[in-house]
Amino acid sequence: QNSELFTLTYGALVTQLCKDYENDDDVNKQLDKMGYNIGVRLIEDFLARSSVGRCHDFRETADVIAKIAFKMYLGITPSITNWSPGGDEFSLILENNPLVDFVELPDNHSTLIYSNLLCGVLRGALEMVQMAVDVKFVQDTLKGDSVTEIRMKFIRRIEDNLPAGEE
Repeated sequence: QNSELFTLTYGALVTQLCKDYENDDDVNKQLDKMGYNIGVRLIEDFLARSSVGRCHDFRETADVIAKIAFKMYLGITPSITNWSPGGDEFSLILENNPLVDFVELPDNHSTLIYSNLLCGVLRGALEMVQMAVDVKFVQDTLKGDSVTEIRMKFIRRIEDNLPAGEE
């Protein structure tokens, strides 16, 4: 019941954004920005509730995202695939994306990335634990693909900038 309420509320949010902005690119940017702000705040809740310590590499981070975070907040466990040879990029495959239950994209919104909020959440949360990442959708069941695929690429470790004299 709770997830259905969230799904419907999210749908209303996306519908309103489509009314407020002239094109899908602007809606996509807004969803990413909103997701980023959620991720920045959500990471504290995640760390407190999950008891997960610091990840030692990007593979461990991928496991925590897929097996703990997605399960905790969306009730799904995406599979992790398509690792790059350098180990700095992977895909999350969502067999079932709960955000798109009850959704059909109208023809005039073919470039809308409906679940783009998720990319922003991942980016914002990881930035708070000193990881800069690029996150984007590469496949989407709403656009006729067989699965939903989110591609994540590690960019760099963010160094803590402590004020002078503090260690």
